[in-house]
Amino acid sequence: MYEQINSQFLSLGKTFADAAVKAQGVALAGFEKIADVQLKAVEKQVTASSAFWSEASEIRDFDGAKAIWPKGVALAKESAEKLYNTNQELLGITLKTNEALGNLIKGSFEATNETVTKQVNAVKKAASGK
Repeated sequence: MYEQINSQFLSLGKTFADAAVKAQGVALAGFEKIADVQLKAVEKQVTASSAFWSEASEIRDFDGAKAIWPKGVALAKESAEKLYNTNQELLGITLKTNEALGNLIKGSFEATNETVTKQVNAVKKAASGK
């Protein structure tokens, strides 16, 4: 009897350990994708901002400021749009990662349930056969 209990706990522990390793891999892959998207967005934004500010530093009079004003507004608009698009992309990556984690957990519970059910049925057959 103790052997059956021990084997059930060992099987359950192994199943959960395997699921945890897989979940960690999925979570790290999602984190890597998110970090990559954010770094690319920051790089593009820094490039655009530095180009604008280098041009703005050359302004010496009011007419030059009036000429660069629309470029500043366009930069702010583009920055806001890129921020929104990046956040939407990050949300999509997060949802896909969470969906993959949910599928792993669901599969783990189904496998554990199947294992326990088989063992319970085996014990029932052994008990009814005596």
